[in-house]
Amino acid sequence: MRHLYGVGEDITLGALARQTALGVEPEMLRGRSVLLRTADQLPAALALIELDGLARRIVLCPPDLAAEHLSGIIRTAEIDAIVSDPGMTLPGAEGVVHVAVSRPGSARRVAVEGRPAERTEWVLLTSGTTGVPKLVVHTLATLTGAFAAAPAQPRTVWSTFYDIRRYGGLQVFLRAMLGGGSLVLSSAGEAVGDFLTRADACGVTHISGTPSHWRRAVMSPARNFAPRYVRLSGEIADQAVLDRLQTVYPQSQIAHAFASTEAGVAFEVRDGLAGFPASLIAVAGGDVELRIEDGSLHIRSNRAALGYLRTTVVPLTDPEGFVDTGDMVERRGERYRFAGRRDGVINVGGQKIHPEEVEAVINDHPAVRLSRVRARRNPMTGSIVVAEVIAGATGADERSVERDILNHCRHSLAPHKVPALIRFVPSLEIATSGKLLRDHA
Repeated sequence: MRHLYGVGEDITLGALARQTALGVEPEMLRGRSVLLRTADQLPAALALIELDGLARRIVLCPPDLAAEHLSGIIRTAEIDAIVSDPGMTLPGAEGVVHVAVSRPGSARRVAVEGRPAERTEWVLLTSGTTGVPKLVVHTLATLTGAFAAAPAQPRTVWSTFYDIRRYGGLQVFLRAMLGGGSLVLSSAGEAVGDFLTRADACGVTHISGTPSHWRRAVMSPARNFAPRYVRLSGEIADQAVLDRLQTVYPQSQIAHAFASTEAGVAFEVRDGLAGFPASLIAVAGGDVELRIEDGSLHIRSNRAALGYLRTTVVPLTDPEGFVDTGDMVERRGERYRFAGRRDGVINVGGQKIHPEEVEAVINDHPAVRLSRVRARRNPMTGSIVVAEVIAGATGADERSVERDILNHCRHSLAPHKVPALIRFVPSLEIATSGKLLRDHA
């Protein structure tokens, strides 16, 4: 029997075929452009199951969407219905039909014979932008292109640290719903250890998150949690986090994938090594084509989004259909390694530094659990490199650890990349997307 698990709730998916979570007859939403905004993931999951093939467009609002962006999104997406929590009021939504979504009730769905399913647009919002986020248009086909041919795995129980209203979480939601499995939803207010304990209790076999999620997880692992498959995406998976996960979960297949909201899922790496094989570049004729231009990874595939909704300012692809991801890579032998984001470079006296490259070296030190590298203004060089570090052991001599980390950096990095200052901190901010919060994000 398949289940959809929330915090303290367990819904049998078979029951959804006989009930509706919507406050109206679902047919009233046929052909509409629907904005979906709920506080929790479970009502959103129930609404998505009902709205696909019914609405012509679903706009998924992530939980941290600023209220001032709503009116612009409603206009751009031509929203004529809003599905939200009971009693939720939204600015800029005057005159738009409101439909409450809650837990499944007793109303039966009404099947309309002879009416074909709508080809629903799934619209996701970009993160890390200023102003109104760009609206990225997908279809169910582009969202599921990476696993559409995979056989169903009915005994699989999926989970993810991601919110299902973001690309990474939506991928897991669709894998579970279309692949015959169950799904355990996370909760924003839940401690990492509590979430993993709940995932273990529900029998989770496959689980995904960002490297930042997983670094926090290995600080407070659930005692008996033993998934078959652990996946990282959304940030650079350095060798340190891959090795630590393999130590904590020795029975698990550890994989890391590259994907973005615009480009879709490009590839997955399962060999336990950071980066990806150079043999993946410039291979024509497959579902995904990769190439490197000016150090940036470009992707062309049938998994990419259709484009940005109602904008001609920024094209999603170049004339050949490639998406410029803005992720910079460097070839080292027969492998490409991710250096960092193009828009995150630190300029020290005219020399360019990717914070992620320095972090990978710092994180490799056995005394370090997590680090964040950033720029600090300097009148002589423009900027200097500073590092904030969460130490792995309490009570350690910070001066000794600092000297050790700096020596480690000097051994592995060019002189201008070595931090000028290391500051030990108890924690680092993680954005609601699951990524380490950075100045340029």
